[in-house]
Amino acid sequence: MGKNIWCFFSFLTEAIILWQYTSTLFAAKRTAKKELTILCGLYFILFFASLFHSKLLNVALYFVFNFIFLITGYYMNAYSAFFHSSILTSVMILCEVMVYYIVRFFSPHFFERGENFHFLALFAIFSKLMFFTVIFILLHFLKGRQNHDERPDKSAFLLALIPITSVFVMVTFTKISDSCDLSPVLNWMLTLSAVFLLTINLLIFGIEQYNRKKSLEFMDMQLLLQKESDSAQYYEMLLSQHENQSILIHDIKKHLQSINTLNDKREHDKINLYIHELMRSSDLKEVSQLCNHETLNAILTRYGRNCLDKHISFHADIRSGIIDFIADADITSLFCNLLDNAIEAAEHISDSFIEVSAYRREKTPFVVITVVNSSRKNPFDEQSGILNTTKVNKCKHGLGIKSIRKIVSKYQGNIQMYYNQESQTFHTVITVKQQK
Repeated sequence: MGKNIWCFFSFLTEAIILWQYTSTLFAAKRTAKKELTILCGLYFILFFASLFHSKLLNVALYFVFNFIFLITGYYMNAYSAFFHSSILTSVMILCEVMVYYIVRFFSPHFFERGENFHFLALFAIFSKLMFFTVIFILLHFLKGRQNHDERPDKSAFLLALIPITSVFVMVTFTKISDSCDLSPVLNWMLTLSAVFLLTINLLIFGIEQYNRKKSLEFMDMQLLLQKESDSAQYYEMLLSQHENQSILIHDIKKHLQSINTLNDKREHDKINLYIHELMRSSDLKEVSQLCNHETLNAILTRYGRNCLDKHISFHADIRSGIIDFIADADITSLFCNLLDNAIEAAEHISDSFIEVSAYRREKTPFVVITVVNSSRKNPFDEQSGILNTTKVNKCKHGLGIKSIRKIVSKYQGNIQMYYNQESQTFHTVITVKQQK
């Protein structure tokens, strides 16, 4: 009975370590809840298979189940899943062998106690702590190779001292158990101390990873906000240019009078210089009129030219005055993120198009904004329903969608996204409530 309890504890610890390993290195395909359900199901089967007491079967199933979890839960190919499953299996076997010989060396009589509950506990905890220590160190080497553009985090080496010193504490525990005849109370205290020691190591690593993830998300969000701020400034500059152009057109009569005066004086060189200066003026650049909202018109004009360069048909139908209640900064964030995603999906597709429209539902305060774009394949994952990404760094995708959802929520709206397989188009439908 005691052996089965500590066997279950060992598999539980291995599942937690696998979860930390995969969530640190790879981008997940599914939600955390679904991943956890799959992981628990696989390791429950692994535990029941261990009741047959076949070491070869346990090792084989451990490798296979890790491979299944990796290939189904994360963005990776079969070769990568095979590689990492092999690493985990090899490290697990190596750590149990290492712990066995370490205990034999420091506590020669340790294994003579047979099926003693507390001795089984110390050995199980010691082997899993060693497994965690090696995986912890290995993680930072593998993570460093994946993120070779980032500077190495020196704090990780300081954190590595915690599991390493914990291994020394476990050696001490086994030596005490082997050398002294402890009372039942002290045996229980020693066993619980070992359990707490392993738990603390897992918690410290989990908290450190959580804080690091939140820190990276915060940095990415700050970069996104900076990008949106820069975009807002860019469109303000376009509006200023449009205003300057209007002023220039208004003053064109005065310019013509000045040219006429120079012509009467037959100062042709000055006339040529005057005309060239006017022609070079940025105020004379063409400004398209796609809608009557100045900021949105500047955004649509810019993306329309971008689509023209990429051979994407672009059409916008924005009804007059219906989005005036949305702040200019929110319009910039909303439409820029929508059109960035649409262009990313539609480029490199023949006869691709993007259609943007905004209209008010009759007799309601709701405004509907739709974006329809060509898309070669369904961007939704078939099983989880989560939007996939084509970005190289899959861990950093989704910030644009988060920004869109934040703005939609601000205006008491909702967003729906779906893919039409027949027409191979991706549809985004946003409904926002007009503020009084």
